[in-house]
Parts: sequence; structure tokens; C-alpha cells
Amino acid sequence: MGNWISTWPGGPEDTALPALLCLPPAGAGCQQFRAWQPALAGIAQVYGVQLPGRENRWREPMPDTFAEAVEAIADAVARTVGPGRRLVVFGHSFGGLLGYELARRVTPRALVVSACRAPWYWDGAGRGIVDDDGELDKLFDTAGLDPAFLDEDTRALMVEMLRKDAQLSLSYVHEPGARFDVPVHAWGADGDETVTSGELDDWATVTTAGFHRHRTAGGHHAVLRRPEPVLAHLAGLLRGDDALLSRTS
Repeated sequence: MGNWISTWPGGPEDTALPALLCLPPAGAGCQQFRAWQPALAGIAQVYGVQLPGRENRWREPMPDTFAEAVEAIADAVARTVGPGRRLVVFGHSFGGLLGYELARRVTPRALVVSACRAPWYWDGAGRGIVDDDGELDKLFDTAGLDPAFLDEDTRALMVEMLRKDAQLSLSYVHEPGARFDVPVHAWGADGDETVTSGELDDWATVTTAGFHRHRTAGGHHAVLRRPEPVLAHLAGLLRGDDALLSRTS
């Protein structure tokens, strides 16, 4: 299997810096986080998680199960990020679910989830995407993409990636276990029609280390389209600003 972790230029790679690990939403690769490295230059080394079946891993097969994917990511993090570094995990939508299960294994400084339901809402959540083209069109609309204006090859590629991730999500079963000792910061957008406020608030029940709720304007992908607020927040966590752990917005 290829490399699950990507890095980008934006200053020399410095393993003494804290690490920010970014997990993209379903149907997407991690190159969208490339611009975050220069934005956080001198503050953190940005790492992107790259699942198979997209971008530079297009020809590689997906893991058979969600759990296998998480274990592969955890192994790659151990090798690439290394022990003893301050680590913050950020995941958007489906990436937030991956980030949560990863955080249960690697214990980061903080878990930041964006536009992501609490874990138990994900059981069987990808079934409509796998079976129903109408559900796929809704996802394109959520992303601000009109399928009518996508060329056939581009739409087919995006559909294939979405279906791969949806199929992977169908193997996910939430196993509650003990609450973990990692602060959770949940970002939601006021105009998100995919994830409700209550589904975000329920992240409070997974942690004993504090839950912090943050809001922004826009739709489901607002945080990725206008990342400045979340980048400022992540920078504080990466610097070790403990005041952030008692602040909500």
C-alpha cells in the first residue's frame, strides 16, 4: 500500500514543531489542506491523510473495513509524526469520524471535528449514497456543485470516490467503550442542512476532557471554504493555549 500521510512545502519540515493531522470529507483527497501549511508556517507541520482511490493513490484498492483503514492510518501516524510531539487531529464530515476513531488510538492533544455527526449517527449512514443516485446529487448540491455543469469524466470520478467512502462507512459500527481523555472541539455552520446542531452537541458524551462548541456561517463545507477562523483556533491549540480549552464560541 502507498503512503497514507502527505506533507507539503511551506517552510522546512521541522519534527520539533507540533503536528496537525487533517482528514478530508468523503469523496475527497487531502490536497485541499496544502494551503494550510504556509498559513501555519512556524506553528505546526501539517500532515494530510490520503485514503486509497483518489489523487496520488487512485489505483490502490480501499481497505475492506473502516477499522482496517483506521489501523492503517494509526500505524502511518506512528511512523511519520513520531512519539512525543503535540498532535492535533482535524477531520471534516466523514474525516471527523475517521479522526475520532484515530484519536481513540493515538491520544492527540485535541480532536477538532467539523460538520460531523457524533459517532453513533453514522451506523448505516452511507447506504443511501451507495444505492441511490438521488442521494449523490444531494451531496453535489451540498458541496455547491451542479452535476449538470460537471463533465462526464469528472462526475464519474467524483461518484466513484464518494461510493468507495460510503461503502467503507457501511462497515462502521460504533462501539462506545469508555469515554476518552481528549478534548473535543466541534465546529458547525448555521446553514448546514446535513448535520444538525443536536448531532454536533452529542459529541460531548464521548470525552471526559471537555467539549467545546464553535459556530460559523455558511453551509456544510463552510469551514473548508473559509478556513481562517478554524485555522486561528487550531494555531492556538497547537501552541498549547490552555485558555482555548475553556472557551466556546
